[in-house]
Amino acid sequence: MKLISFNVNGIRAAVGKGFIESMRAVDADIICLQETKATPQQVADALAGLGGYTIHAHSAEKAGYSGTAVLSRQKPERVDLGIGIAEHDTEGRVITATFADHIVVCAYVPNSGEGLKRLSYRQQWDKDLRQYLVKLAAGKRPVIFTGDLNVAHQPIDIARPKTNYNKTAGYTQAEIDGMSALMDAGFTDTFRHRHPDEVKYSWWSFRMNARARNVGWRIDYVLVSRGFEKKVKEAFILNEIMGSDHCPVGVTW
Repeated sequence: MKLISFNVNGIRAAVGKGFIESMRAVDADIICLQETKATPQQVADALAGLGGYTIHAHSAEKAGYSGTAVLSRQKPERVDLGIGIAEHDTEGRVITATFADHIVVCAYVPNSGEGLKRLSYRQQWDKDLRQYLVKLAAGKRPVIFTGDLNVAHQPIDIARPKTNYNKTAGYTQAEIDGMSALMDAGFTDTFRHRHPDEVKYSWWSFRMNARARNVGWRIDYVLVSRGFEKKVKEAFILNEIMGSDHCPVGVTW
């Protein structure tokens, strides 16, 4: 099985930049998308040319904002939108697909914002999402949690750690602690598990030619519940795929 996760920064824009062709080449069994910026119908219409997948999407109440989707060759047994907390579920940020052998949770975690104005909300989000994931993982099926988690967890995950620490959304101690708490609760970062010393990023600012200079952040992840990391054959970051300010990340098992 192959799963990939990709913050597309607008699914309709991404399709115009080669998304369909890239996904055909990647040939994944499950594709998780974040920041679709579209309604479920708009997502389905944009992906009409892909074929071979069932599509489930979750959109924000605010038009053209946030949004997630799960595409899968195998139809899920059930799909749940949100995490059951009204405060968090208006922005289309979480979609959970339950399959026979595993559960996939696709998330677009809130950015703490310019001036860290949403940091306190982000901390509550991290706590509530962690409780949701831990409860899922208490069942019999392994949980694969993936998406744009909007945090660089360690200095190796960000090109300019000293410049950004506690100043920039995505690299504050509060956000780092939120990620650490999730891992302490039984989840494994598959890329860092398989590649403990590799420097590779999944997001680059549009400013200052950052991608060409590889001044980036690793903020897109595939985490798995306790024990499933042993079944993961590979974890990867597909830097060569363009069309967004992010690139896809993924695993095979």
